[in-house]
Amino acid sequence: QVQLVESGGGSVQPGGSLRLSCKASGFQFPINVMGWYRQAAGKQRDLVGTITGRGKTEYVDSVKGRFTISRDNTQNTLYLEMNSLRPEDTADYYCTIEFLTPKPWGQGTRVTVSS
Repeated sequence: QVQLVESGGGSVQPGGSLRLSCKASGFQFPINVMGWYRQAAGKQRDLVGTITGRGKTEYVDSVKGRFTISRDNTQNTLYLEMNSLRPEDTADYYCTIEFLTPKPWGQGTRVTVSS
């Protein structure tokens, strides 16, 4: 079955960086569009960005220029490099298979940006 395991979250100060990972299994990772989402406390889960199997990326405006999504299809792993972090980036971060309904979710990884 589909499994998605996110890791790499933590607490950082504003302006700091983190790299999140998502280890995928149970499906053909290399051919699927993958997405990163985030959910702040008390809010809905929102899209951060997506990446095609060939590495084409798209991002929401709020993270453009700061976040980078990449993937290693040989390791079935998705990454989210986050730079210039802001307090408003504080959230639980999730990866998913973008065009699957319902979307599968892992346990998420928490990112806290605070001074």
